[in-house]
Amino acid sequence: MEVGRTRTGALRALILAGTSLAALTAAQAQEATPRTGASVQLDEISVESRGAGGVTGPVSAIVSGLPRAGVEDPKGPVPGYVASRSTTATKTNTPLIETPQSITVIGQQQLRDQNAQTLTQATQYVAGAYAGTFGADTRIDYLTLRGFVVSDYGIYRDGLQLLNYGFGYFKIDTFGLERIEILRGPASVLFGAGSPGGIVNTVSKRPTEYPFGYVELGGGSFGQTYGAFDIGGPADKEGHWFYRLTGYGRRGGTQVDGAPDDSVYIAPALTYKPDGATHFTLLSSYQHDNTAVTANFLPYLGTVRPNLSGLRIPRSLNLGDAGFNTFTRDQAFVGYEFEHVFDDTFAFRQNLRYAFNQSAQNADIGQLGYSDAAQTRLARYQFLTSTKVNLFQVDNQLEARFSDGFFRHDVLLGLDYKNYQLHDNQGTNFSAGYSVPDISILNPAYGPATGRPLPYLVNANSFQQLGVYLQDQIKLSDRLTLVLGGRTDFADNRVNDKLYTTGSNGRSDTGITYRTALIYNFDYGLAPYVSYSTSFQPLIGTDINNQTFKPETGTQIEGGVKFEPPGQGYFLTLAGFDIHRKNVLTANPANVIFQAQLGEVRSTGFEAQLVASLTDGLNAIASYTIYGLTNERGSADILGKVPVNIPENFASLFLDYTIQTGELRGFGFGGGVRYVGRSFADTANTLRVPDYVLFDAQVHYDWDRWRLAVNATNIADKRFVSSCQSSFSCFYGDARRVLASLSYKW
Repeated sequence: MEVGRTRTGALRALILAGTSLAALTAAQAQEATPRTGASVQLDEISVESRGAGGVTGPVSAIVSGLPRAGVEDPKGPVPGYVASRSTTATKTNTPLIETPQSITVIGQQQLRDQNAQTLTQATQYVAGAYAGTFGADTRIDYLTLRGFVVSDYGIYRDGLQLLNYGFGYFKIDTFGLERIEILRGPASVLFGAGSPGGIVNTVSKRPTEYPFGYVELGGGSFGQTYGAFDIGGPADKEGHWFYRLTGYGRRGGTQVDGAPDDSVYIAPALTYKPDGATHFTLLSSYQHDNTAVTANFLPYLGTVRPNLSGLRIPRSLNLGDAGFNTFTRDQAFVGYEFEHVFDDTFAFRQNLRYAFNQSAQNADIGQLGYSDAAQTRLARYQFLTSTKVNLFQVDNQLEARFSDGFFRHDVLLGLDYKNYQLHDNQGTNFSAGYSVPDISILNPAYGPATGRPLPYLVNANSFQQLGVYLQDQIKLSDRLTLVLGGRTDFADNRVNDKLYTTGSNGRSDTGITYRTALIYNFDYGLAPYVSYSTSFQPLIGTDINNQTFKPETGTQIEGGVKFEPPGQGYFLTLAGFDIHRKNVLTANPANVIFQAQLGEVRSTGFEAQLVASLTDGLNAIASYTIYGLTNERGSADILGKVPVNIPENFASLFLDYTIQTGELRGFGFGGGVRYVGRSFADTANTLRVPDYVLFDAQVHYDWDRWRLAVNATNIADKRFVSSCQSSFSCFYGDARRVLASLSYKW
């Protein structure tokens, strides 16, 4: 029952910005950086990079299974803040400056400097992204890209999708990640699924060729304490086996009274390399979370504005009784990545994973408004859910790099399959025929549960998808690249209603998606590009009439410029986009328990992202995003309006500086500022959620193998509402959070 969740001016601004940038940088023309050819070089080198938790050492740069001179490993550490390569946008090892799509890569050093413990915290300085839509929610990382939700179908782990439907949420522990890659715009041609706003691909830590160790202890706000470790290296003398073991544990509270936020994470990984052409990595992890419903569903009056009594509801109010406001989750991943390079032309890869998730929630929820005229008491209902997820996926890829005599090609042929099984049980006190006492916002009184909810939904959902895709990256010249891609998907969605047998049904769908893009690389690092792509997303679940949903479809045109002057240590991306999304799910106005496909939404805008690792220890991140988001089709009350709970304008700046010489060498400090524009709390756009500005800060000191750091977010402890889903469902954002940490590496 708990519900989850001017155009030409923007493009003109993009063209003007690109023209100005070209004019300003033309004088900086330099020799072209070495270009990647069709053949694979076999000479092995070491790249000095920062590993997990600040560990520094030689990291072998693996390209198509073989070491390659002077090339960053696209699944390995990011040198400083500025990545140069990624596999997310093309599924091949392609330089970002040659990728005709907007993408941001977050590496371990940035995660460490910000002490970002969740995916929400890690993406708060990313262009196009709005993290924390539902405020201080410890159950799930809720994200949007370019105005569209990506936390349901758009979160990936090592290139394979994490389906988050209903309450079967998968949660990402950032300590287990090497990098986070945010790809903006449709990615269905390669992945077969995902929001047209983009996808977030999280890349796991992998075994290293050098031995290392790292431990960290920390704690701070709300009584939180945590410990972490990360060890790895060669497992034999011959250099064929390598291992890594990563662990993290946290205990403590949250800004909501009596709500815990406990978590345990362990991730063993093993790599086998029998020769220079074959590479097999086993990736596994287990995670247990114990928390509560902290994203209180509160009324607009009393949060955004004072209520009729002139009061605001405390951020710390626990709407559920402390004894049974619970949410627990156990999840496990086990899979592998296999790669074999046959020769200079052909390489084969197979990525396979099985994922399991079991969660349960029992809590009193708001979402009903006030129960008295003075607006001092909140009505509540009890919500109970039990969910089990089994997800199997495999992605097979054959890559061929060759020349046809006129052009160079990088051809990727793929076949992938996913099988998703969901057992979804949901119940309320309404179904059981009893009421839940209301609660005072001034003097809350808690007691035992009034009763046990009865189910209104008991479903066994089955979803399968088979996709065939083909992509060709064609070098029309040394500087001009044409990317062509196409895909066909076969999807089958079945719902077995075990509560009302007449409600069982299903559907099968076929979807065709494609992408075409051009990018031109100047010698001095300027790269204008343009692309057109489509998306196809089968939807899980049923509407109020127990009918399965039609697949979502979308189209996007994107144009932009990238600028990475050789040797300067920064990367700038400017992008303009126009997205049309059809068959969009929204809350059913007749009954908010269910969703409905009511129309089409359009997002048109501009975004800018700068990432820099400059000389003398200075790192910087800056971003700006503005777009127009409107309902193009649908019921009369939403037509032409902005969808609820999504801001359309935000900007951020983050700096970190470490003194390099003198008596204060190793001492560093910095901070950030985040601006989020207004959003709306109702479909008629009459209730406005105001914009807000937040400040973050950090200090740290490195000496020998030790590091001491203190991080603070929202240092002014500003009380703000991150968004409202309706006039009865508003969400407080994160209160001030201060964490101190001490780490040691060897």
